Amino acid sequence: MLETQKSAKLILEDGSVFYGASFGYPQSVAGEIVFNTGMTGYPESLTDPSYFGQILVLTFPLIGNYGMPPAESEEDLFKKYESMRGMVSALVVDDYSLDYSHWQAKTSLAQWLYNQKIPAIFGIDTRALTKRIREKGVMLAKIVIGDQDVEFYDPNKENLVQQVSIEKPQLLGKGKTRVVLVDCGCKHSIINELLQRDVQILRVPHNYPAEEEKADGILISSGPGDPALCKETIEHTKKVLTKGIPTFGICLGHQIIALAIGAKTYKMKYGHRGQNQPVVNRQTNRAYITSQNHGYAVDDSTIAEDWQAFFTNLNDQTSEGLIHRSGKFMSTQFHPEASPGPTDTRFLFDQFIDGIKP
Repeated sequence: MLETQKSAKLILEDGSVFYGASFGYPQSVAGEIVFNTGMTGYPESLTDPSYFGQILVLTFPLIGNYGMPPAESEEDLFKKYESMRGMVSALVVDDYSLDYSHWQAKTSLAQWLYNQKIPAIFGIDTRALTKRIREKGVMLAKIVIGDQDVEFYDPNKENLVQQVSIEKPQLLGKGKTRVVLVDCGCKHSIINELLQRDVQILRVPHNYPAEEEKADGILISSGPGDPALCKETIEHTKKVLTKGIPTFGICLGHQIIALAIGAKTYKMKYGHRGQNQPVVNRQTNRAYITSQNHGYAVDDSTIAEDWQAFFTNLNDQTSEGLIHRSGKFMSTQFHPEASPGPTDTRFLFDQFIDGIKP
């Protein structure tokens, strides 16, 4: 039975305590706390595998007013959500809307969270909380509901990718162009973008030997956690690049490609999570507003000589993409499939597919 208004508190690793009320699944939980600055899109964020192991803070104050879209079939889940289930460890908001209204809404956010067994807390000063995270960096946190205390838990010590990747290969689409999609926690919208371009997709697990498959191109997907822990994926990517198979990496895929060519990655203070990150294409000097969700970044100063920066973040000058001088291999730290515009950087899928058509 759905329970709301049950007393709860958010406890940060630094000792800070925020008091509120539970409106999701009534179970205490721990993880890494991060914030997202988007004004809309909570159904997509809640089901994005890149948030696996994290307690998500939404900075927009009013959440839940348009409910949740249908999830009555596999087609619903594939079109309306970024994965087949909820991925965040917990949700933190300021003001939860008990009433919702949207022509597609089938349930309230609270009921959906309860069904997915995801705890949530509202009544939190998310502005003060976000300022603290910006000042001190992302940290461990826990939501304690009632007297059910739990220990702090650091998800980044584990290979989270293996927990969100598919278990066996899956064939999608009937196009003439064949793409092997390495699933590191792939969003449905990436798959949908490929399918719209008349592509046959072989979706494979994160540790699958993609270099052994007959493919026109390889796409390495987004996903959660520390990229350095994806050792099997990195090794297979090295072989893919050595064989000269055209490759496109998105988000975590960008970081894996960087590690495969000998570059280094590092953890950011509080990462980029939102729909308003400006980047510039270093080849054309044109700027774009992008959607992002990552806590690690590539150190551009460590990339090999035959690679160059493709995109750069205009806020903090961090790496937003790499491209090989041959043009056969490229990557983006941002999500071209999640364009805020809504078409801003989707041309990158066209660039990838045009370069691999048989």
